[in-house]
Amino acid sequence: MLLEQNLITADMQKHSLTFWWPAECWPQGFNKLIRCYKYLEKGFEDEVKKLLLFLKGFSESERNKLAMLTGVLLANGTLNASILNSLYNENLVKEGVSAAFAVKLFKSWINEKDINAVAASLRKVSMDNRLMELFPANKQSVEHFTKYFTEAGLKELSEYVRNQQTIGARKELQKELQEQMSRGDPFKDIILYVKEEMKKNNIPEPVVIGIVWSSVMSTMEWNKKEELVAEQAIKHLKQYSPLLAAFTTQGQSELTLLLKIQEYCYDNIHFMKAFQKIVVLFYKAEVLSEEPILKWYKDAYVAKGKSVFLEQMKKFIEWLKNAEEESESEAEEGD
Repeated sequence: MLLEQNLITADMQKHSLTFWWPAECWPQGFNKLIRCYKYLEKGFEDEVKKLLLFLKGFSESERNKLAMLTGVLLANGTLNASILNSLYNENLVKEGVSAAFAVKLFKSWINEKDINAVAASLRKVSMDNRLMELFPANKQSVEHFTKYFTEAGLKELSEYVRNQQTIGARKELQKELQEQMSRGDPFKDIILYVKEEMKKNNIPEPVVIGIVWSSVMSTMEWNKKEELVAEQAIKHLKQYSPLLAAFTTQGQSELTLLLKIQEYCYDNIHFMKAFQKIVVLFYKAEVLSEEPILKWYKDAYVAKGKSVFLEQMKKFIEWLKNAEEESESEAEEGD
């Protein structure tokens, strides 16, 4: 132990790392020291974790300085984001110390890097979905978190947490949907559940139709033979048409579904020849309407398999245009 202390003292003298240095120079000093003596890295992290557990023993000014220093050390990689576990201490959270400390820490961290780098570090140690635990259980909501950190000048962190929450809600929605479909729950119950989730988590309909489509397609064991998969797909999708129709009440939702179908048929080669048949089925079942289909054909398609799918759709598009013209003529004659 004495030898280790002597080595550290010698190294500090070698690099002119003395405690009369300004505080803003300390991170560089710690970084130099740990790079020279890698065995100190784990010990240093453990000591910082202990310091964070006893934040109440510091004055507000001292906590702020420690928070800023910790943010810089996280940014330059001297510390691992797992140290934030200490901030979830029940007493620190209850008295608001954790949240206040986190504000200064994240400001310092984001100032050194950016929100994307911070997010990557948090994901690496599975901390990206735990930030709301900085508040007591009765305040662990996206609204409270967003308000608190936005008012503290950390709007980018607030938006990141909101996005994480939305992504989590979407994944949970898809998982539950697949389970309901596997159980064979009535469509009216599934639709009610999805609409409640849409409202609760503020998920727009175009996003939901993508989730419903993916869930519907994942419930089936598809045939590997191209000549059989189209027939199988039509039978399966005809059954689920009422469910899909419930979430294509907007033109943008219909267009989103068309793009999802295009991408799915391209990514799953056995479906390449089934695209037109699926679109026609959904048109007849009133899942899709004329305008979004015509818009897709004109300029809203994606590049994946474009030439193949446009060629498949050519005759049906001509039929739609003719039907539309006849409808307009009849309307004019009626006037």
